[in-house]
Amino acid sequence: MSELWDDLLETQDQVFRLLEGGRVRKLSHLRDLNVKGAVVSFLVAKGFNDMESPHQAMTMTRLAASFARSAEHTGLIALTDGLKSLIAYWADKPEDAYHYASQGAATADGLSGTVGLWLLGLQARAAAVLGDEETVRTVNQEAADRREHVVLDDLDRLGGLFTYAPEKQLYYVVESGALLGHGDTQLAAKAEQAVREFSDRGSPNWAFGDLAGSQCDLALIRLSGGDGEGAADAIRPVLDLPVSHRNNGIVVSALRVRQELMVSPTRTAAAARDLRGEIEAFPVSRPALPRG
Repeated sequence: MSELWDDLLETQDQVFRLLEGGRVRKLSHLRDLNVKGAVVSFLVAKGFNDMESPHQAMTMTRLAASFARSAEHTGLIALTDGLKSLIAYWADKPEDAYHYASQGAATADGLSGTVGLWLLGLQARAAAVLGDEETVRTVNQEAADRREHVVLDDLDRLGGLFTYAPEKQLYYVVESGALLGHGDTQLAAKAEQAVREFSDRGSPNWAFGDLAGSQCDLALIRLSGGDGEGAADAIRPVLDLPVSHRNNGIVVSALRVRQELMVSPTRTAAAARDLRGEIEAFPVSRPALPRG
């Protein structure tokens, strides 16, 4: 983030200046600028969320939504609802997260790209935090069925945060199961698969945050299954991340593992106590990330 932040804010400012300057009058050019405003503001909002500034992140997401509406871009409108859900999810507001994901899913209904699948995944994760296992199962099945009929659109072609790759969908399915406290061998196998798929740095869908999230989920699932050593092995790469990569989502995911260690049957073991202490120090030992 420290390498990207200044350039990202400068790019956003350039788009604002063009829109506010009054020189762009052609409707197609105005729409294009509004699309760019939505995309860049979406990225700035995600940056604020990574830096644990949920209020600023939500404000910037609403700005992105305004641009999306001006551009009359249904996919971007739905995408901003998804980001609102994501922000609420990491801020421990699962009811809000579920509301925004449901709202976005309704907007995205009928779209061919992957944004609708992402919103279903966000619904499932929020429902899992709320303990609603039936909704988790139903929504995840719907997303699996719709995956077979995806036709990539302009957002998917942007890649990165604007597409919902199959490996990310698997990660969300695994996380919803982990949040429900499941630790069966089938879910563990899916978690291991998600870690493997996100471990390929050469993949266009690789993301260090999704890899770390998958590793934390694997640790949770192994703890639920009584495998303390396996859990420690799973989370070790996360704890070894450089401080510059310890964003909000990764910190929250790691702390979930610490919380599970407090109630796990392995909690009295010396290794478990050491791991709890190491995770506790994980967010404290990082320097402040740049703020806008």
